[in-house]
Amino acid sequence: MVDTFAARVWSLHAYPIKGCAGTEVDKLAISAYGPAHDREFLIIRPDGKFLTQREFPRMALIEPSLDGLAEGKLRLTAPGHDDLMVTFTTDGPQRLATVWKWTGTGVDQGDEVASWFSDFLGTEVRLVRFPPDMTRNTTVGGGQVRYADGYPILVTSTASLDALNAQLDEALPMDRFRPNVVVDGWRRPWTEDQVVDLPIGEVRLEIVKPCARCVVTTVDQRTAEKGREPLRTLGRTRRTEAGLIFGQNAVVRTPGTVRVADRVC
Repeated sequence: MVDTFAARVWSLHAYPIKGCAGTEVDKLAISAYGPAHDREFLIIRPDGKFLTQREFPRMALIEPSLDGLAEGKLRLTAPGHDDLMVTFTTDGPQRLATVWKWTGTGVDQGDEVASWFSDFLGTEVRLVRFPPDMTRNTTVGGGQVRYADGYPILVTSTASLDALNAQLDEALPMDRFRPNVVVDGWRRPWTEDQVVDLPIGEVRLEIVKPCARCVVTTVDQRTAEKGREPLRTLGRTRRTEAGLIFGQNAVVRTPGTVRVADRVC
């Protein structure tokens, strides 16, 4: 039996630019594509291949602000760099954009922001935005997604993080796993592995695939330094045919707004 005793939303997170720092918020408007503006922007090489913290851990230090997105503006901050306010566009030139095996396009956001990112990361890049008329389907579950690895929502729980941290010499924060929705109140760790239908407030999610973790989880999201955990411990305790599992990918069945402290049924 799935344990959902007194479960509620503990925290909510969005990541406007794939691979860059996330923002914790009190509420998230969720569409079929996931949280509003989540992974709506992508940093790409000139050939269209996306950048990640695997090769560029400094991406974790780039902080996009959600504050101006409703007005069409994106504020960027990074250590040692002047802040940049970008007025983003939906009708600029389109460039090839590749995320793993998927290839689509992205609307180029101009030379100024491209130069800002290129200077900070030390390599030539462009920033593109997910075109409003483009559709990208999930491999499993019949959902839709923007530039995330494969699914629009990642669900984790505080109970599972506590269980993992009990096995580590030094506890890790949840931001290592870059979730969208963190559930608190499940008495047993790994309850998210057993759930399929997941109503949260007015939204309904369906969990469709375990999240196999990669070396990005070893990057300290506050300093960009790399370590060995949690992959070393996950390799001992959470190894499956799907990989080293922490968290579950979900698709959106009923859109709406999710708030911190919403009941998770």
